[in-house]
Amino acid sequence: MTREGALLITVGVGVLVVALLGWAWRRRTRRDAGWSAPFGDLPAGAEVAASFPVLYVATTRHGEPLERLAVRGLGFRSRGEVRVASAGASIDLTGQAPIFLPAARVTAVAQATVAIDRVVERDGLVRVSWLIDDDTTVDSYFRPQDASARALADALGALLPKNKTGHDA
Repeated sequence: MTREGALLITVGVGVLVVALLGWAWRRRTRRDAGWSAPFGDLPAGAEVAASFPVLYVATTRHGEPLERLAVRGLGFRSRGEVRVASAGASIDLTGQAPIFLPAARVTAVAQATVAIDRVVERDGLVRVSWLIDDDTTVDSYFRPQDASARALADALGALLPKNKTGHDA
């Protein structure tokens, strides 16, 4: 086989792989098109109890940390800031409109080690489980940049009703 033939085969395989990746992502975005991040900001007058610079990692199906969802506004990894107030949490991701998670929609907060393509030290991620609609729970993962994962988990855990422990496994 000539060099030109080998080059043509390599380029063809590369184009095929990129086309398959594009096809898979388009299917995923169609599958998740019915969901959208709850865009908005903290209610007027809400007092911010804590603010954390974070790396947003992913939003996945609840309990399935390797199944990324292509939810509009939460489909891609990004730097951002999580602000916690008694009314809920505001998530400001670079290049996106602010997202507001009302406290009533947050169902659990825990620390995690793995999500999608991010593996960190034990309990280095924070997992926030929340209701994206009336009966579907999703998990969003954050990696704090200037604080410990425990500090972010504790701040977000304050959003949970008092009869919950604040963290789950």
